[in-house]
Amino acid sequence: MNPTSGLQLLLVAGGAIAVAAVARRKGWPAPLLLVAAGLLVSPLVPAVPLQPDLVLFVFLPPLLYSAALDSSYLRLRDASRAVALLSVGLVLFTTAVVGFVVHLLLPGLPLALAFALGAIIAPPDAVAAVAVGRRLGLPRRTLTVLIGESLFNDATALTAYRVAIGAAVGGTVDLLHTFGQFLYAALVGVAIGLALAFVFAWLFARTRDSLVENTLMLLIPFAAYLAAESVHASGVIAVVIVGLYLGNRMHLQGFGTRLVSDAVWKVTDFFLETIVFALIGLQLVTVVRGISGYAAWQVAAYAAVVLLVTIASRFAWVFAVTSVTRLAARGGGRPGPQQNVIVSWAGMRGVVSLAAAFALPPEIPERDRAMLLFLTFTTVIGTLLVQGTTFPALIRRLRVSSEQEQYEDRLAEAAAQQAALEAGLAELDRLVREEGEPDEIRKQVIDQLREKSWRRSLTAWERLGGGTGQGGAETPSTLYRRLRRDMLRAEREVFVRLRDERRLDDEVLREVMAQLDFEEAILER
Repeated sequence: MNPTSGLQLLLVAGGAIAVAAVARRKGWPAPLLLVAAGLLVSPLVPAVPLQPDLVLFVFLPPLLYSAALDSSYLRLRDASRAVALLSVGLVLFTTAVVGFVVHLLLPGLPLALAFALGAIIAPPDAVAAVAVGRRLGLPRRTLTVLIGESLFNDATALTAYRVAIGAAVGGTVDLLHTFGQFLYAALVGVAIGLALAFVFAWLFARTRDSLVENTLMLLIPFAAYLAAESVHASGVIAVVIVGLYLGNRMHLQGFGTRLVSDAVWKVTDFFLETIVFALIGLQLVTVVRGISGYAAWQVAAYAAVVLLVTIASRFAWVFAVTSVTRLAARGGGRPGPQQNVIVSWAGMRGVVSLAAAFALPPEIPERDRAMLLFLTFTTVIGTLLVQGTTFPALIRRLRVSSEQEQYEDRLAEAAAQQAALEAGLAELDRLVREEGEPDEIRKQVIDQLREKSWRRSLTAWERLGGGTGQGGAETPSTLYRRLRRDMLRAEREVFVRLRDERRLDDEVLREVMAQLDFEEAILER
């Protein structure tokens, strides 16, 4: 990367963070605002090329790993059939439908390239949909299905893309060989992911150093992705497998590792996602300039048809498959029509599709290449702006919420806190009996431990009432948190004043501040 490109990327990152900050302050979906800002700015600034290798080898692995690390292996296992039907079945269905329709629209475009376009725009990116869904309280199963789909669908789409491009360049397709490629990419990707997961789990069990462990975690997604891609397997699957395995074992790590890991990956996700969505919008001028030899109404009509077919194929697949599985299944628990509509409308495309389009090999004729890139860009932008902007209103309109789930979660947490309290107090009683009759100081410490345990359990029960007591009054725990936060603010002011008066060293100030910050973090939790 030359200095000019590096400076461009730095400016993009700075501007994207500023736009994302505004979106967070206003409560707007940051990905959509970033794309819109990129579209507006694109004609006014020099072209910022989207480099496929930067997206696929630098941005994609950590984003996938972070999502897998934060996912629930158990919930994904429960929803494995729905996830597989979307991440594999729907991707192949969309590839076929879009491919045939594009070949009918553009007879001069080889069928293999039409299928390549279908594979390029087949995988949705659930970042925007999940962000909105969490904020508006979508049911947990719906979110799990969307997250699981986004974790695995890139692997299917990129494999289908390679097969289609190979056919376009080589001229032949062997169905048996194609199936073998799919199988090889998936199985070897899983094997590499599991092997690396066991290796890193073994290392973490012997390290017990939060700084070292989190530094290693930053390397894991790149190691898994490169290891799999180097043997032509699925880097996406390898990264996801490692993330799911280590995320499911995160409770075995030290508290310091978990605290630092949460902060590290939140910052990483925010930074990479802001750049990625800004880069999508900034490709407007580059993409439009490549189209020549077509009337404006023609390319607009082609783009509209491909967008509609992409959206419609998702609806058709989701409702058809749900109907078949409901007939085949025994008992309830199947998603209702409202959830099917939401899953169908959550098919926003992302930067992986654009990266794949920009990565088309030079053997592809320039005219065909420009058309594929244009149709990919318009589909990505169309799904983000049309579906993304209407997604919150759709959720509210259908009145799909997780209120019952949230109540059950709070009830389960309160019961678990009660059980944990009883176990902790029983252990404390055992220690007191073993150590004999306590003196006055030890009695005070023991009483403080009992009070703290009771307060934590009480807080969980109070949350069932939303943090308010009878008549809307503050509960004891809510009152305690509010007053203690004000006390912490006053304490910080004293420490800073003493530092400014040179009566306290900066290093001491940082240590004290860290203690107060941890306490406030516990209050926020």
